[in-house]
Amino acid sequence: MKEIPARVRWERRTQRPLLAFALLFGVAYALPIVMPGAHGTVTRACAVVEWVVWGLFATDYTVRLVLARARWQFVRRHPLDLLAVLLPMVAPLRLLRVVATLLLVGQRARIASQIRLTTYVVGSVAGLMMFGSLAVLEVERDSPEGNIKTLGDAVWWSFTTMTTVGYGDLSPTTGLGRLLAIGLMLSGIALLGLITANIATWFISRFEQESAGEKRQTAAIELLTEEVRALRAEVGRLSGATLPGQARESDGTTAGRTPV
Repeated sequence: MKEIPARVRWERRTQRPLLAFALLFGVAYALPIVMPGAHGTVTRACAVVEWVVWGLFATDYTVRLVLARARWQFVRRHPLDLLAVLLPMVAPLRLLRVVATLLLVGQRARIASQIRLTTYVVGSVAGLMMFGSLAVLEVERDSPEGNIKTLGDAVWWSFTTMTTVGYGDLSPTTGLGRLLAIGLMLSGIALLGLITANIATWFISRFEQESAGEKRQTAAIELLTEEVRALRAEVGRLSGATLPGQARESDGTTAGRTPV
């Protein structure tokens, strides 16, 4: 039996707890934005939760790096993980913690064997739309020229931006809000392309399965036809071998009779 690497065992054991902490991070990030009048203690507690969750994902990356057999190769294969770990340390902005945690959650979810591609894509779309809406609302709410003032406006803007429809009725006016728009547009294009490819792959696999079934049926019919031909040939051969003997027996019987 092949031994499972230590890094893979660690990833399997920590997958569910990290995803649970990611949900906690989402609640801690959304609460001060949805409830701007919340008490300062609640806001500080949410900030602590955000830092703690990011720290857990950063620790997870460090442990995976230590357990990796080829560490430099691990770093090269997971550049987004490293970027997500370093960004909040370089510039401790709240938005960077959101981006970093999203990247880390996405990378950990992508390598999980129990998470299918469809689940990953749906989760990515929902997560990006939710965090994009909250982030742009936080940035644009206090902008004098901004028109994204409520959570409903932010969700509508995120949906039209990710789908690249862009009605133009709502748009960010700050530099940070426009950076968020660029990120959502690029993410939306990538995810829509992935969804389209996934649907096309599903149809192709169904057609291939039907084609394979038809090929098996055709092969079975051809094999049955060959067997019938072989049986006919054998019957004809046996019939040809007995007919001359039967003919001689018939002639001898006729010759032995005495005419009346």
